[in-house]
Amino acid sequence: MNPALRYPVARPSLTELEEAYVLDALRSGWVSSQGPYLRRFEAEFAARCGTPTAVATGNGTVALHLVLAAAGIGPGDEVIVPALTYVATANAVTYCGARPVFVDVDPATWCLDVDRVDAAITARTKAVLAVDLYGHPADYPRLREVCAAHGILLVGDAAESFGARLGGTGAGALADVTTFSFFGNKILTSGEGGCVTTFDPALAERMRLLCNQGMDPRRRYYFPVVGFNYRLTNLAAALLCAQLERGTAMVQRRQQIVATYEKAFADLDALTPQPVAVGVERAPWMASFLVGPAGDGQLRDRLAAELDRLGVETRPFFVPIPDLPPYRSDRDGGFPVTADLSRRGINLPTYADLTDPEVLDIADRVRTALARLSTAGPA
Repeated sequence: MNPALRYPVARPSLTELEEAYVLDALRSGWVSSQGPYLRRFEAEFAARCGTPTAVATGNGTVALHLVLAAAGIGPGDEVIVPALTYVATANAVTYCGARPVFVDVDPATWCLDVDRVDAAITARTKAVLAVDLYGHPADYPRLREVCAAHGILLVGDAAESFGARLGGTGAGALADVTTFSFFGNKILTSGEGGCVTTFDPALAERMRLLCNQGMDPRRRYYFPVVGFNYRLTNLAAALLCAQLERGTAMVQRRQQIVATYEKAFADLDALTPQPVAVGVERAPWMASFLVGPAGDGQLRDRLAAELDRLGVETRPFFVPIPDLPPYRSDRDGGFPVTADLSRRGINLPTYADLTDPEVLDIADRVRTALARLSTAGPA
């Protein structure tokens, strides 16, 4: 163990290919929201996801908002959202003037509990927003059945699950419409960036209208609706074209890293790996584990502090959205699974450029940290 060597929890994987494409875009002069790399990325990303259409956006949050706005969701409407997710999921609903209705997650997937979704639907419900938490797809077949029965839109938030598959179908083609994020710590990155995939040509046309300030595509500088500037730049698209070429290899490498961690910790009662449902091929955004027994609210934080001293950066699971000040008034009941996962969840360094010796070194530091905590006793 080299204590001077510190491991970040995430780091982008960038090569000469990314450099070449970005330099080509820069030299072309197409640096803003038009250019050949934008058209190429949308076409290649749609093909990769198995959908006819992809709409590139400035980031993953605006992708979510764009979908809901294009679907006509507004004041008085409700959208079902998992209680355990990044705050952007709920914020996008709020931007529309609609109300996010929070539902607990399933301990077997860490994604929306479908039975609770069905029970939470009202006459005001216009959409279900499913989040593929930490690279594991939600139960889309059952969610599709529920949404179809009630005539509501199923939106997939695949910000963390590019490359995942469920029943042989890839993320991006599992819901009616799906959003992606390309933030700096995501599997594919352009620093900031996002995308939407859909099978619905009318919805795609509406998203393209809203994404470009609401300008009529057939009449320049004529704006029939109030739109947004949610466009992606050609420079960012150039970076994404290179990332997409390397996407399969980066997903596979992340899967190998997580498998190495899980094998290294197989004999440790203190760590429980992320569950993987039957038929799911996970695309690990983060190597995610639960620390300690159910209900333990302290060991995770003590482990994180000890790992920081040992040179390993970690990150906790998300704070439950209903516990955040803007959404506390929207508590619709208890969220026991979300609360437990949030208290115990930890993410370890997970990025494609980690070598096998580095992963084993991190695993060794985790074991050392747990041993020290065991010797020290309860806090």
